[in-house]
Parts: sequence; structure tokens; C-alpha cells
Amino acid sequence: MNMAPILEAKSVHKTFRLGRVDVPVLHGVDLAVEKGECVAVFGASGSGKSTLLHLLGGLDRPDKSPEATITFDGKDITRAGVRELDQYRGRRVGFVFQFYHLLPELTVLENTLIAPMVALGRFGYAKQSGALRERASGLLDTMGLSHRLKHRPVELSGGERQRVAIARALVNEPTLLLADEPTGNLDQATGASILDALMRVRTELDQTMVLVTHDNATAERADRVVHLADGVFETPAA
Repeated sequence: MNMAPILEAKSVHKTFRLGRVDVPVLHGVDLAVEKGECVAVFGASGSGKSTLLHLLGGLDRPDKSPEATITFDGKDITRAGVRELDQYRGRRVGFVFQFYHLLPELTVLENTLIAPMVALGRFGYAKQSGALRERASGLLDTMGLSHRLKHRPVELSGGERQRVAIARALVNEPTLLLADEPTGNLDQATGASILDALMRVRTELDQTMVLVTHDNATAERADRVVHLADGVFETPAA
């Protein structure tokens, strides 16, 4: 018997309001991702890739429609309340972005621990701080940054900053990884090494991943590639 996809989007539309003009970005997208699968959403800039990723991660909501659903592990996140959505983003999903979004005043280790601090709250984090710091240090070691724990982002190269961002995305051991052009701000060699590290860890943890990119070499690292153009998939995405 076939298992249901762990992540599934059906009839998803998204329109943005710019001044007095409605700008449609997604036009009824369908996507199904199996547990443990890595799917690359490939397309040019402006095709709707990042918008789709934000919807899958609960950072935004699709246009209201009885047909539109985004389900993760059997639950429809498009109809989730604020608290439930916060828990989904904080505990089930890890985000990796093209621009690292590291806090300049925090060290590498402190930046990595931001996700569990937010997800668990002050008292919850305090109870688990020892184990979490050990896990964060282990991930940073895996990323080749064990000698950088006390450094701040300004002291790091672009590749090192992205490695910190990946460790931050992984520290909560999320079920789902969402990566938005994770190598788009890096040179080819650095980007390839970043992808090597990311793919190795997500395979070890059996994580599901959706990766959006406009780079062929990056897309080819995925188990499956789907092509998005002008807000629709050019070939069936399920």
C-alpha cells in the first residue's frame, strides 16, 4: 500500500497586491513530496519558486480557496491557527536562505542556537541548554567550524556564514528542510562544498527537503527536479 506524501500542495494560488494592482504569482500549483525525498524546484528568477517555498514553510498563506490545501504529515497548515503555525515553523521545519540572516552581535554558536531558543521559549530552552549546545557544537564541527564557535559573522567568509545558517536550520532536527537558493550567493567551488555538507547531514537524519534554485548543477543534486515557469509547473510535479 502506498503511503501518503509527507508534504502536499493542491490548487495553490498566490496573488500579491502592489498598490492598486493585483500581481498573480502562483496559478494553481500541485506538488507532492515523499518522506525522505529531496525535490528541486527549478526555474528562473520571478517564476514563483521562493513564494512557493514560503507557503510550504508557513511563512505566508495562499489565496483563500476551498480547493487550496498545503498538508504536512496529514495536517493542513493553510487552516492552522497562529500558535500551531508557530510550532510547525519552529519544530518541524528548518529554513536555509540565500542570504544568511545571522545576527551580527551573536557568536557562531549563539546564532546556531537561535532556532531552539525561539521554539522552546526561555524556560524550555534552559532545561535542555546543555544537550542543545552539544548538538549545535557537533553540527558546527560537521560543517568544519569547530574553530569558529566564538567568532561573529563579520569575521567569517560567505561560505562559513552559510554553513552556520545550515547548522542553525538543522539543530532542531526538523523533519522538513526548505532551502531557498542556498548556494546562490557563493562561488561554484564553495557552493558545491556547502551542498555536499547539507546533503550528507540530511541523508543521515532522513530528512525531507525542498530546494529551490535556478542553477542546473544544484538542481541535479536532488532526487527529482520539477520545473516552475510563470507560476505553474511545466511537467507534472507529483
